[in-house]
Amino acid sequence: MLKFAANLSMLFTERPLSERFQAAKRQGFKAVEIQFPYELDAGLLKSLLEQQQLQMALFNVAADDLLRGGEGLACVPEKQSRFKHALDQALAYAEVLQPAAVNVLPGRCLDARRQPGYLAVFKENLVHAADQFARLGIKTVFEAINHHDMPGFLIADNRQALAVWSELSHPNLYLQYDIYHSLRMGEDPVSIIAEQSDKIAHIQFADCPGRGQPGSGSVDFAGIFSAIETSAYSGWLGAEYKPSGGTEASLDWFDAYR
Repeated sequence: MLKFAANLSMLFTERPLSERFQAAKRQGFKAVEIQFPYELDAGLLKSLLEQQQLQMALFNVAADDLLRGGEGLACVPEKQSRFKHALDQALAYAEVLQPAAVNVLPGRCLDARRQPGYLAVFKENLVHAADQFARLGIKTVFEAINHHDMPGFLIADNRQALAVWSELSHPNLYLQYDIYHSLRMGEDPVSIIAEQSDKIAHIQFADCPGRGQPGSGSVDFAGIFSAIETSAYSGWLGAEYKPSGGTEASLDWFDAYR
């Protein structure tokens, strides 16, 4: 059975973050994910989850200036001490919230000549994060983000992500697979899910083009969801899209799964 989580950083944004948990529960979600939950105290977040009987599916380690066009944290040699501080923060939140997984965003390299060094730093930081989260029984994931939306992102496609995963071969390291980003790179989600479902610990989705709700673009979500359901994947599916016309109005796709 498919399990859906509402991304509260992109859905129900008509309300303050503290009110989005109840809105997600009311619409039938059993779990939530938050890109960066650090604006609220971990204890308050736990209380909000418990009040609505929701699980925390995923959140990210803080990524500094990544969403403002910067390079982020996890791959930048000059920011390793800041990454370790962000990791400590994420570990503290994870201990309280017990998410299924925590995502380490690779970040960007804006100088192609430095890419090998950036990749080496990211791998080092990723292994360290996987070691630390393993102590809490929480999976560590990382994801590819397409280079159309985020130029310079260190890992832009599934092939690159799989190469890093295979090289590191860490028992607590998994892929986060984002269907939207994969489609933007011209990949086939059905074949990737069929071939790599045992390596994936979290899936996110949005339609393409436009990154809207399922049905707003050209993606065959019935086929993709069917492929997930028949695969070995058993984790959450994060609805991480930009709703058109308000969140509630964007949830027609969810009617069959509530």
